[in-house]
Amino acid sequence: METSKSQGTKSDKKMARLDKLYTTLNSLNLAPYWVVKDSPNNHDEDDQVLKGRKALPFIWKYSEIEPLLFEAAKLISMDDSERRSIVLVNPGMAPVRATVSTLYTAYRLNDPNEIMPPHRHSINAVRIGLTGKQNFTGVEGEPITFGPGDLVLTPADAWHNHGNKGDDFAVNVSVLDLPLSEVLNAAKFEHDYKEETEGQLISRREQSIRFSDNYSQKTYGYGGLKPRFLNHDRGTGLHSPMYVYRWEKTREMLEDLRNHEGSPWDAIQVEYTNPITGLTAYPTMTFFGQLLRPGESTLPQQQNASQICFPFDGKGYSMVGKTRLEWEPFDAVAIPGGVWYQHYNSSENQDAILFVASDEPTLKALGFFKRQGKNANGETLFLE
Repeated sequence: METSKSQGTKSDKKMARLDKLYTTLNSLNLAPYWVVKDSPNNHDEDDQVLKGRKALPFIWKYSEIEPLLFEAAKLISMDDSERRSIVLVNPGMAPVRATVSTLYTAYRLNDPNEIMPPHRHSINAVRIGLTGKQNFTGVEGEPITFGPGDLVLTPADAWHNHGNKGDDFAVNVSVLDLPLSEVLNAAKFEHDYKEETEGQLISRREQSIRFSDNYSQKTYGYGGLKPRFLNHDRGTGLHSPMYVYRWEKTREMLEDLRNHEGSPWDAIQVEYTNPITGLTAYPTMTFFGQLLRPGESTLPQQQNASQICFPFDGKGYSMVGKTRLEWEPFDAVAIPGGVWYQHYNSSENQDAILFVASDEPTLKALGFFKRQGKNANGETLFLE
C-alpha cells in the first residue's frame, strides 16, 4: 500500500511534467483543452471562452461628449483629417474600438458648410442626425440633407461623403458593423473617388448628382407601394434601396400605435425595413424606434444579440444586468448580448423614445439567435 508521502511525490512529479507540457505547448502557439482537478493551471476551454474579452453594460453621456466635439472641431481641420469623429470604446472591449462586440459607434460634429470628399468601405453604416437641420450625406449620387432623428444608410461598397450644408453646427452619430467586418477579415476602405469624363476615369472630390432631392422618400416612402418601372437593386442589392428614413414618419407611426397594448418586453416598437423585400435594412444590422409611454417599463428580457440604444425624447433609465444606466436625449447605452435588461420611462407625463441598433440579423442568419423574457410572475419564457 502506497504511503501518503509516495502519493505526494507522484503527484508533484505529474504536476511538474504538466507544467513542462504547458510551457512547450505555449512556445508552439498551442493550447490545452482539458481540466485537471486541483491543478493551479486550469485550462478549461469553456471557462476561458466565457471569461474572454466581453462588452460591458455602459453609458456615454452626450453632455460630456458635446464639448469635446466642439474642442476637436477647433483643433482638427479638414486639412488635418477628413475624419473628425469621437468613437465610443466599450471598456470591456478596449483597446479594440468597439461599442459592443460587433458594432462601432462614433459622434461627429460638422462645421457650417463643411463637406468631406467621397470614400467607400466594405462596412455597412448608418448615420442619425442629432442637431442641425442641414446634415448632409451623398450616397451614390443621391444628395440627402437630414435633420434630427433622420436615419441615413451608407451601404457596403457605396461611394458616399458627409458634411453640413447649413450655416449652423450639425452633430450626428453613426453605427457601423466594423468590428464584425474586422473579425471576418472583410474590412477595407477606399478614398480615391473617380468618375468617367470623356472616356477617362478622373479623380474627383465630389460626386455628381444622379438622383433628385428626396429621391428615396419619393420612391419608397409610401408604405406598400413601389414603382414597377424602376430597378430597385441599388449598389450591391443586399440592402434597402431606401437611403433615408425620415424621423417624422417613425414618430408618426409610434404615435398612431400608442393605444395598442404593445409588447411587455419592448413596449411599442417599430422596425426599419427594406421596402421591397420587407427584410431588415441590412443583412448584418437592424434598427428600431421604441416608444415608452409615461411611467411605462418593460419586463426583463435577455437575448444574445448586442444592442446600442440612443434616447431621442424623454428621460429614463435601463437596468442592464445589475447596472442602472440613467439616460437622456442623445446619450448612448451599450446592451451586450447575453445580459438581462429592462427599460424604464421615469416621467409620468412625457413619452420616452429610443432609437435602437442591433446585430440581430447576423445571429439569425447564422442560426444563433436566442431570446427569452420573464413574465409578470417572474417565470422565464422562450421568446425566439
